[in-house]
Amino acid sequence: MPDSSATTKLKNDVDSRMKGGVTIIVLGASGDLAKKKTFPALFALFRNNFLPEHSQIVGYARTKMDCDEFHKRVVSHLKSDDPAHDQKVKDFLSICHYVAGQYDQEEYWEKLDQYVTDLENKESLKKEQKNRIFYMALPPSVFVPVASGLRKHVYGKEATTSVVIEKPFGKDLESCNALLEDIKRLFKEEEVYRIDHYLGKELAKNIMSVRFSNMIFSPLWNATHIDSIQITLKEKFGTEGRGGYFNEFGIIRDVMQNHLLQLMSLVAMERPISRDSEAIRDEKVKVLRCVKPITAEDSLLGQYVKNGDKPGYLDDDTVPKDSLCATFAALVLWVDNERWANVPFILKAGKALDTAKVDIRIQFKKLPGSLFCNVPRNELVFRVQPGEAMYMKFNNKSPGFSDETMITELDLTYENRYKNLKIPEAYETLILDVMRGDHSNFVRDDELVAAWRIFTPLLHHIENEKIKPEPYPYGSRGPDKLDKFVKKYGVERLAHENYQWPLQKLED
Repeated sequence: MPDSSATTKLKNDVDSRMKGGVTIIVLGASGDLAKKKTFPALFALFRNNFLPEHSQIVGYARTKMDCDEFHKRVVSHLKSDDPAHDQKVKDFLSICHYVAGQYDQEEYWEKLDQYVTDLENKESLKKEQKNRIFYMALPPSVFVPVASGLRKHVYGKEATTSVVIEKPFGKDLESCNALLEDIKRLFKEEEVYRIDHYLGKELAKNIMSVRFSNMIFSPLWNATHIDSIQITLKEKFGTEGRGGYFNEFGIIRDVMQNHLLQLMSLVAMERPISRDSEAIRDEKVKVLRCVKPITAEDSLLGQYVKNGDKPGYLDDDTVPKDSLCATFAALVLWVDNERWANVPFILKAGKALDTAKVDIRIQFKKLPGSLFCNVPRNELVFRVQPGEAMYMKFNNKSPGFSDETMITELDLTYENRYKNLKIPEAYETLILDVMRGDHSNFVRDDELVAAWRIFTPLLHHIENEKIKPEPYPYGSRGPDKLDKFVKKYGVERLAHENYQWPLQKLED
């Protein structure tokens, strides 16, 4: 949790904008995303007194169920070590309501509007307190009809209206532009919050602080000193039952065009003129516009196969048996500007791999000279998850009589450094940002266009040429060609071969 002064400021920000009242309407309230992420985040905000005094939450979905059944679904993922947890849950459920309805029939939107209006009147809200937040935890196929129904019938006319949209934002540049035009006709850009939950993660939010508040890093953050940057997302599990959905998008659209590219833009962008949300997003757009479209030569695709009792991707009954969908990809991006000339940004992501992690690995150039031969390169690592950490690998004299060097680290592991630490979930911080009206950690329309421009040519090439991905066993590091692929861009694995972290035992 933030310290008391930060907590007070956040609460004041919310109250300044919401004036003490808000109704949060969760569209797709019966789905997994709402159950596993949205409602737990709302509960955490409620538990920590971040919601305005007069707050109501309305779930809306096509599923027919009564309020008791809805409450059971909400409760299923609410967890806390608070001794007063049960009472907090009971109090939270008292402000949670459910309305069933269709997404394409006006009478149901009118019914929802009446329900929300009745809640506002029951709370005796003043005009400026009748704020409405629409959280669209929905598949993209219904974005536009839902947005249209909301705008026509449920739009808040007396106070602020905010619309939170989940990814994916289109499938390529053309579909993205069409979606943006549809949304633009219905809502102002300042009312729209395109959520990418990686921007709410603690280490992602820390990148700007590390880069722009430390003199020790500022002079090193360029092509003169940095040789390569790897941004990696690994998942230990496969598609397991949701392969049909995944097959429509693939690993590049699922996590690379959005999550990993967002992390990259924070690493690569120039210093914003201020900490204002638009100043930050301006710089992200500028650097993305400098990124060249990815070529087939700078890509490696993979698809996991059966390994022992672990099924392959094509063994999933929901996946077409001839699917060429990539479940792994390594892509190299080049930023065509002075700061990053000839520095490869290597994005890697995959399912059914050997471990679960997300990290950013900045590998520095070799130190000129031969005083210490063959020492590993320095690396700065942001471990986004699991277990937030930041550490610098450097070469150090081995303690004792030896004059040999050994690799060790300057280590900031959050759970060791910060006692009684409770880091908020990404969705929790992002929903709080919506209430505050802070767009810093959300994706702007021109940022989306810049992102899709980078990936669309490669995606179309893969689909048109029916590129076959390389097989890799479930639970492996990825395709056999991976090491050779990254090595041609100068990446050295010597920096972490036989490396023990965080403890090292010296030989007698």
